[in-house]
Amino acid sequence: MTFEIEERLALEGFSHICGVDEAGRGPLCGPVYAGAVILPRGLVPEGLNDSKKLSEKKREALFDRITESALAFGIGSASVEEIEELNILNAALLAMRRAVEQVKAAIQPDYLLVDGNIFRGFDIPGRFVVGGDAISPSIAAASVLAKVSRDRVMREYDEIYPEYGFAKHKGYGTKAHYAAIEKQGLCPIHRPSFFKKYNERHGKDGL
Repeated sequence: MTFEIEERLALEGFSHICGVDEAGRGPLCGPVYAGAVILPRGLVPEGLNDSKKLSEKKREALFDRITESALAFGIGSASVEEIEELNILNAALLAMRRAVEQVKAAIQPDYLLVDGNIFRGFDIPGRFVVGGDAISPSIAAASVLAKVSRDRVMREYDEIYPEYGFAKHKGYGTKAHYAAIEKQGLCPIHRPSFFKKYNERHGKDGL
């Protein structure tokens, strides 16, 4: 993983390039998280990769390396209530903006690199990068912060609602998770809108 994208932007005069990514758009429950990171120019924390390709242990170790070495970083989230009100895409963008606002408290970014295929609602120049967490160190670092932060909160929820197995599947729609929902029903951190298609497919009025 190299700073090819960041270096091209540096040649254009941008000095504080901030990578942004989210975690938790797909799960059936819990908040969505986002990370935003400005890395020192040319520094790739050891072992950095797309967070989805790393083990939980490696992500946790990288979290510390990133937060210790970054020029600035932020971690934002949007609640289940905000997901239900805004929809998951808009809630994810809200979490991203909140993460960027934390970065701005330390250093003003002059360009944003946002993972995905949408760049909307930011007051800083930037662009989206499809598959950015696999090719941009700045975005990859942000993805690690977002993923680790969300996994940590899901482990906390597992202590409150141990019957669902959140610590293991982190809220994703695994067979075990659906089986627990069938038995227990939905809990307060589930996203009701995510179950509309499920209910239609199974001829249910609601879970």
